[in-house]
Amino acid sequence: VQLVESGGGSVQAGGSLRLSCAAAGITVTGKCMGWFRQAPGKEREGVAAIDPRYGRTFYADSVKGRFTISEDSATHTIILLMDRLKPEDTAIYYCAAGSGANRDNWSKLSLYPYWGQGTQVTVS
Repeated sequence: VQLVESGGGSVQAGGSLRLSCAAAGITVTGKCMGWFRQAPGKEREGVAAIDPRYGRTFYADSVKGRFTISEDSATHTIILLMDRLKPEDTAIYYCAAGSGANRDNWSKLSLYPYWGQGTQVTVS
């Protein structure tokens, strides 16, 4: 299983970025796909997750209304569209694949056995 993130970069506060996660070796439709982030000196935290099979999405309170997670059904990639970015959004963003997620546990790292290498997002 391989997860590859792309789309990170540097942007000014208020700007937007679009992250993509391409998966090989798994069918994303049958998994819960999550985006997590880790800032320097902080623990990794859940940002958003999607269960494509049921069309369910989950978001951290800190990003609700600004970030949107979706599946590109044509390419089976997971997209995280980030709008109105803030300096506190600066972190390495990771894509993860797991199962069994619901609205109460989707952000638990232990649900996700597969992780990408991460992509840096810097907001200044």
